[in-house]
Amino acid sequence: MSKTSKTDQPGFTTQIVHADQHFGVEHGGIHKPIHTSVQYGYDRVEDLIGVFQGTLKGGYNYARQGTPTTAALESKITQMEQGIGTVSFATGMAAITATFLTLLKAGDHLVCSQFVFGNTNSLLGTLKDLGIGVTTVDATHADKVAAAIQPSTRMVFVETIANPGTQVPDLSAIGKLCADRGLVYVVDNTITSPFLFRPSSVQASLVINSLTKTIAGHGSALGGAVTDTGLYNWDSYPNIFANYRKGDARQWGLQQIRKKGLRDMGGTLSSEHAHQISVGAETLSLRVTQSSATALSLARFLEDHKAVDRVYYPMLASHPQHAIAKQHFSAGSWLLSFELGDEAAALAFINRLKLPVVATGLGDTRTLIIPVAPTIFWEAGAQVRAAMGIADGLIRLSVGLEESPDLLGDFEQALG
Repeated sequence: MSKTSKTDQPGFTTQIVHADQHFGVEHGGIHKPIHTSVQYGYDRVEDLIGVFQGTLKGGYNYARQGTPTTAALESKITQMEQGIGTVSFATGMAAITATFLTLLKAGDHLVCSQFVFGNTNSLLGTLKDLGIGVTTVDATHADKVAAAIQPSTRMVFVETIANPGTQVPDLSAIGKLCADRGLVYVVDNTITSPFLFRPSSVQASLVINSLTKTIAGHGSALGGAVTDTGLYNWDSYPNIFANYRKGDARQWGLQQIRKKGLRDMGGTLSSEHAHQISVGAETLSLRVTQSSATALSLARFLEDHKAVDRVYYPMLASHPQHAIAKQHFSAGSWLLSFELGDEAAALAFINRLKLPVVATGLGDTRTLIIPVAPTIFWEAGAQVRAAMGIADGLIRLSVGLEESPDLLGDFEQALG
């Protein structure tokens, strides 16, 4: 269970499986139905005007800004993260992109961990082309984040466990730094998920989840989300447009992200995928508990094997940020990486395995395996890979739900 769960509330899974009924379901259904309607009509034109102007709460006008199905999923994510609101998106990258492009403008500055997802790293280049300053730093040391802050800095971005190197930032110290400096602290919680960690416990302002992965968990639906923890004072943030400076200031950030990211940019999550993600979330804690236990067993096996050069998994005592991981996370999740000689040796090993699926992607029910340098970080180039600690023989695993003895046996034969 998440280290930040409240003991006076029902358990994590109990809340999720009863969430739809708690918020009300048409016709007594167990699940919120899939609403495919694009338009939403009203008997009184004044009500439609109220939806457009934000005075009529709970109404819908056009599905690009959300549907009752996506709203139900957003309520679940908000509940999981113990936030004050969530905006869902078509993918995790859409959620990240919307957060950057709706809250930052030309001349602003972003401090970002240098250990981030390959596509997030690529997006940073786009931000620079748009006139947004970006400084990447080793976020495992909060003092390096502090040293990178400039007068124009508006935001700090980190991942709880970096993909693929599993680096863990100094989450608490960075949170305090951002709170002291009035900076928006954005934490990507995708790999840990709100079951293993809640970024609100380290004063995060916004939480990103790629719903495709841990929360949906079956590799069958794309989605992303941004959750506001309620800890940031948007009244003091200079980039909130005048039109959104109305009502509860705590909602201004999400309001701008929804309006600009969904209405203007169109990164909308479909009702069909929202429904699949919502159902997948019901088994989140069960899946993460099993995959974390198997990942730890496999990490220990690989660390003890003479053919393996190095293993990266936060719950290993040898991991550089093991103490931080133990402090914040109730388990290590499903991501682990290891080095096996050069690229040729890594490829030959992967081809000898029988169970893992050779594929990109993360957080599936099946174990997925991929050589990092020639695939997901090939476009980044050798210099970026070196800065991120990505060796030519680095292999990334997303551990699935196979029985642990089966996976261990397969890895043993492939290494042998």
